[in-house]
Amino acid sequence: MTERDPRVDAYLAGLPSWQQEVFGELRDILHEADPAIEETIKRSVQPYFVLDGNVAAFLAAKDHVNLFVYDGGIVPDPSGLVTAGHGNATARTIGFREGDRIDREALLVFLRRLIADNRAGGWRTLTGRR
Repeated sequence: MTERDPRVDAYLAGLPSWQQEVFGELRDILHEADPAIEETIKRSVQPYFVLDGNVAAFLAAKDHVNLFVYDGGIVPDPSGLVTAGHGNATARTIGFREGDRIDREALLVFLRRLIADNRAGGWRTLTGRR
C-alpha cells in the first residue's frame, strides 16, 4: 500500500460519512492508478495528489464532493466522467453526490492517461504552450 498522509486523513475525518466513503474510494483509485502518487496538503487544508505535477485534488461542498483533475482538459473523456469545467484549458471537475456510483474502470483509464501526460511534461509541453 502506498503511503497515506495523516493530514489528508484529518481532512476526511471532519466530513460527513458519505463524503468520507466517496473520497476514500477516490483516494484508493488514485493510488491504484499509480502507486508513485504522493499525497499532500496545499492551500492550507486541501488534499492534493501529485506525480510530476498536480494530478487531482479533493474539495467537499455541502451537498456534493469534487475531484479536481489537473490537465484533464487534454485527456479524452469518452465515459463522460467530467461534470464541470469543460471550457477550462486544463483543470476539470468530476463531481459526486450522495449515492452516486463511481465508474472505477473509466476513472482509472482517465487518471492513468493524465499521469502519463504529466510524465511527458504536462499540458504546456503537450500542447506547445509556454
